[in-house]
Amino acid sequence: MMTMIPAALLMLTLADARDPQIVEALAKVSAARIKGRVEALARFGTRHTMSDTESPTRGIGAARRWIKAEFDAINARAGGRLKVEIDGYMQEPTRRIGRPVEIVNVVATLPGKQPESAGRIILVSGHYDSRASDAEDAAADAPGANDDASGTAVVMELAEVLAELDLDATVVFAAFAGEEQGLLGSGHYAKKCRDAGLNIEAMITNDIVGNTEGSGGRRDNSAIRVFSEGLPAATSPLAARLRAVGGENDSPSRQLARYLRETAALYGDGFDARLVFRTDRYLRGGDHSPFLQQGYAAVRLTEPSERFDRQHQNVRVEGDVHFGDVPASVDYPYVADVARLNAATVAGLALAPPPPADATLETAKVENDTTIRWSAVAVPDLKGYEVLWRDSTAPDWEHSRLVGDEARVTLPRLSKDDLHFGVRAVDAQGHKGLVAYPLPPTRRP
Repeated sequence: MMTMIPAALLMLTLADARDPQIVEALAKVSAARIKGRVEALARFGTRHTMSDTESPTRGIGAARRWIKAEFDAINARAGGRLKVEIDGYMQEPTRRIGRPVEIVNVVATLPGKQPESAGRIILVSGHYDSRASDAEDAAADAPGANDDASGTAVVMELAEVLAELDLDATVVFAAFAGEEQGLLGSGHYAKKCRDAGLNIEAMITNDIVGNTEGSGGRRDNSAIRVFSEGLPAATSPLAARLRAVGGENDSPSRQLARYLRETAALYGDGFDARLVFRTDRYLRGGDHSPFLQQGYAAVRLTEPSERFDRQHQNVRVEGDVHFGDVPASVDYPYVADVARLNAATVAGLALAPPPPADATLETAKVENDTTIRWSAVAVPDLKGYEVLWRDSTAPDWEHSRLVGDEARVTLPRLSKDDLHFGVRAVDAQGHKGLVAYPLPPTRRP
């Protein structure tokens, strides 16, 4: 018989599990500050990738200089804890780039404080370029308030409220360019990270996170959609191993998506992370995709009520319909809720231990018990491990058990034939890391 937990007791339990420093950081998120930054980005007229780079007031050049100045100001307020950089390269012509053009990403890094975790990277991004109806029109006004000044403002707000925290892992706040021309800036950066062997544990991109009024006037300000890839690229050895055991719903990106939803339940105060088990929307793309292609866990956050007359449209009025992506259409308290979910997720991941490596489901004999082993997580504040399981048809983890600090556990009468399992590390403060999905040993040829 299942015991029902009273709602008041459940809320108390959740409150007790919250990290006070994360709660304090979330309280500092400012809808007014987000609004000011969205409006400032929109005032550059257009931020098209091929727009003016010399004007002090119009075009992508002025926008990126302003973003860097904002990161520099945040860094100064935080006592120099951030490393603010320009990541630029020359892009040769493509289908949407008619001439060689410099693509410039603006990146701020908050180094991790724990030596064992400083090499782990949690990356959060938005893209600051914009476009009008014609993807190649670099002259027309393209204020791009929602797509994607909203996401860029979220990233800047995260830098604002997290820069003073002592986090174990490194956090990177990135404003990418060239997204509308084919994910160019993020593609360059993702490859650069992979070539350097960087350990990006999680990547979250915020793209179109400011509108709450859908078609027909329907309003939804209670959730953000989280798009996540199932199987990695077919060329990935992991894809074949997941497919072989029915683990199509247990990629690293799906575990990151579940972490967002769990974080929303813990810190969201009713604001939900609505999981969509799909890499992205049809006919659309986002800056998480290049990171997926490089083998990193990555997800996309997008509002649930998109208005396509306010995306990729010249600013105009036709009859009683106002077209264009302007600041007046952005719901700033909603963007602040999105920023809080991002901040809680990023801080939670950066404070938690890494996912256990080499998680293995032992399959040496036929039995109704399940045995899992993994490599011990080497962090000084490790408390132990949590094993999770769910029915094969369930989207979310349904059960969990703390199993101590040994890197192997046997679960009696829980059959690996019927259930999916996961394991994650927990530190002494209760921070829980990403779930690792155990796979059976690879067979020798």
